[in-house]
Amino acid sequence: MTTTASFTELTPLVFLQRAAQVFPDKTAIVYNDRRITYREFAREATRLGNALRASGIRPGDRVAYLMPNIPEMLIAHFGVGLAGAVLVAVNTRLAPEEVLYICNHSGATLLVVDAGLHPTVEPVVSQFTTVREIVTVVDPASGAQPSPDVSGPDYAHFLSRGSDDPLPFTVPDERGPISINYTSGTTGKPKGVVYHHRGAYLNALGELIHSRHTTESVYLWTLPMFHCNGWCTTWGVTALGGTHVCLRAVDADEIWRLIDTEGVTHFNGAPTVLIAVANSPRAHHLPHGLIVTTAAAPPSPTMIATVERLGATIVHVYGLTETYGPYTVCERQSTWATAPSDEVAKLMARQGVGFVVTDGVRVVDEHMNDVPRDGATMGEVVMRGNNVMTGYFDNPEATAEAFRGGWFHSGDLGVMHPDGYLELRDRAKDIIISGGENISTIEVEAALASHPAVLEVGVVGVPDEHWGERPKAYVVLRAGQTASEDDLRRHVRAHLAGYKVPDTVDFVDALPKTSTGKIQKFALRSMAKR
Repeated sequence: MTTTASFTELTPLVFLQRAAQVFPDKTAIVYNDRRITYREFAREATRLGNALRASGIRPGDRVAYLMPNIPEMLIAHFGVGLAGAVLVAVNTRLAPEEVLYICNHSGATLLVVDAGLHPTVEPVVSQFTTVREIVTVVDPASGAQPSPDVSGPDYAHFLSRGSDDPLPFTVPDERGPISINYTSGTTGKPKGVVYHHRGAYLNALGELIHSRHTTESVYLWTLPMFHCNGWCTTWGVTALGGTHVCLRAVDADEIWRLIDTEGVTHFNGAPTVLIAVANSPRAHHLPHGLIVTTAAAPPSPTMIATVERLGATIVHVYGLTETYGPYTVCERQSTWATAPSDEVAKLMARQGVGFVVTDGVRVVDEHMNDVPRDGATMGEVVMRGNNVMTGYFDNPEATAEAFRGGWFHSGDLGVMHPDGYLELRDRAKDIIISGGENISTIEVEAALASHPAVLEVGVVGVPDEHWGERPKAYVVLRAGQTASEDDLRRHVRAHLAGYKVPDTVDFVDALPKTSTGKIQKFALRSMAKR
């Protein structure tokens, strides 16, 4: 579409251009002893864009990054787009074969990798089919040195190919791809979720609104930037000229140090990250407040209450890779202010309503009819709008299946409450059907998590000759706390119907999780089989 005086193609690239003009000398990025201003941020992104072009990257080419939350990863969210290319941010916890699959499937022509992750690339370096060059970033904070078996220029040498010549912070088509993010692939090969510039622009603004960011925001990068492009916060915080505080690895004590020394006002993370932060020896009341946006797995009311007692404010959101990250938010109502704190925590544990930039969220039956708003009738959660993916890269069959009926099918099961708030009950594949009754693993997990001795819990269904399936729980106890299997089963029975009480409770030191903090239910089911 042709740009006119009254129309401009939307792209989040313009956020950096504006920030550099409005806040040129403001600190944009903090990482250990590095301080990067917005003027320098824009200059480095421009140099990266020019270096990519000088290296043969053409519009539409895919550029893969395998990198933790360091400044170069943040800069890539703008520099790759300035070259007209498509960013493929790869999960840093994947195995070599998985990284190989993503690079080959996306057709990435260039790979930028942190030296600390060379052991992941080294075993498959000769099997890349489209990658023409590998660029290595050496981060002094990691102490890692490049492997001699991963050839290619270092990042500084690569950047020297570029220049500071201006590049347009615009795009010819807002529906063109800005990034491809791969799903976890727990039920098959990971699928490449295509984001367009328009969706990234709008969802970034949605994040700013619902997580209550301002120009004074100091945002700590506890959430991986490879996960839905950091829920589009890579672009969003930049839009307001906020400060990004990079964090190479999640460590609860380091998070508290940065909160105190850098004046952190916001961070995002899964409930497991919040649990670690709340239980750190350095945990203390927050006199200046802190906004914590949580998703990836439904938080328990107990966890919400624990974090808010420290002085933080919880913003509970829900979404998927296919929806640019968060799509709904549990908006607080003024009437909740007078409700008991435990009741508010239960209300806040719901997934809520659609972001202001969405087309809303529905819960439907198998015929695409909305289920009654009774808080009990389950259906599948479906979404659509600007912040729902274009489709799965090079997978038209999966795309058509995901969008049957004109709405994106999440695979999540939930109920709609009378006030129009969504509440998840389970993944379709995780629901337990016992004697013809549906048991929500989320509901059972919340009941167990409310026991004072329980730190974390995961519940799965296991085969049963009589009932078909029965719930089994895996529990991590708090340090210094004790509880027996019978204690926990009695506790659940006091909160839920008897048929929902786990038949067995196993105590474990840790639960298997994804890099974004989700409990790996398939791993728990495998443990149960063994």
